[in-house]
Amino acid sequence: MSYFFPSQHVLHQSFGSTLSPPSRTAPVTPKATPFQARPELYVAYSVVDDAKNKAQKLSAEAQQEFDKATKTVQDKTPKMELYTPTFYAAATFGGLLACGLTHAAMTPLDLVKCRRQVDAKLYKGNFQAWGMILRQEGFKGILTGWSPTLIGYSAQGAFKYGWYEYFKKYYSDLAGPENAYKYKTFLYLGASASAEFLADLALCPFEAVKVRMQTTIPPPYTGTIDGIRKITAAEGVGGLYKGLYPLWGRQIPYTMMKFASFESIVEMIYKRLPGTKSDYGKGTQTAVSFTGGYLAGILCAIVSHPADVLVSKLNANRKASEGFGAAVARNYKDIGFMGLWNGLPVRIVMIGTLTGLQWMIYDYFKMWMGFPTTGGAAPPEKK
Repeated sequence: MSYFFPSQHVLHQSFGSTLSPPSRTAPVTPKATPFQARPELYVAYSVVDDAKNKAQKLSAEAQQEFDKATKTVQDKTPKMELYTPTFYAAATFGGLLACGLTHAAMTPLDLVKCRRQVDAKLYKGNFQAWGMILRQEGFKGILTGWSPTLIGYSAQGAFKYGWYEYFKKYYSDLAGPENAYKYKTFLYLGASASAEFLADLALCPFEAVKVRMQTTIPPPYTGTIDGIRKITAAEGVGGLYKGLYPLWGRQIPYTMMKFASFESIVEMIYKRLPGTKSDYGKGTQTAVSFTGGYLAGILCAIVSHPADVLVSKLNANRKASEGFGAAVARNYKDIGFMGLWNGLPVRIVMIGTLTGLQWMIYDYFKMWMGFPTTGGAAPPEKK
């Protein structure tokens, strides 16, 4: 009866043997869904991916080499000590660059601000003012007063930043480490006030020339030297300092707010960032300096604006034999309380930008010289 059943050979051909080892066949690729892209039709994608992977690899290697080179340079660069003659010289030159360049760059805005402070009806707005000046005085008219601005504020910046670093260290030593940190805001205020008192002695003669050039149409002087020569010939050396008291009244509160608020704002920023200040590079630290400086500048503009208006008025129209108090009373009677705030929006923009750029330039220069950036006192070490 064996012919009624299939042989083992027939079964093996028909169904295969379960006892034989499985054949090594290629894995079956799942069929793509209607919404799935077919890579074989988009060869360019694989080329782009390869190029991207290679670029990332090269970028990582380049970053490693750059880090090695940076570390080598830093290791070879001698560490600069704080509060040495080199440190104070760097602070002085950094302040010169920060204040001189930024104030000179703001000359067109400062020109309109001073003229509107002296005569609020002269222009309706900044753009209208610049248009009128261009038509009447040419492009040169927009830059009226740039030379006394550059020289005067370079001298002022050198004195201000250099003496600030000196007085901050001096008052800290007098107070002691714990009290210096505990009352650091008062320390910043005292150091900045002392520094600005001296800085304004250097600024005042050039400020007198600048204001007269900007508020008199047409300007009475051809430049800084011509202005100093004509003022001293007509009024003596005292003519260069007739605006000193209101200048102190404007600049000392301004600088106290500028330095104290900047140090506090920067310290607050770093407290809210992960890590410590030393963990961040030059780019981040200068960005923090600019942000802190801009916010501090807004406060500076508001605090010092009434005195700024009086400086412009007194330098423009104070009589030769008129006393300081009489001149202030006469000008206040003419403009009233609201007149003391003429041009405030323009000055907020100007001083905010100015202060932000100054701190950015100053701190970047300090880093370039090998010193840490400004920004709050470190807590004293516990014994």
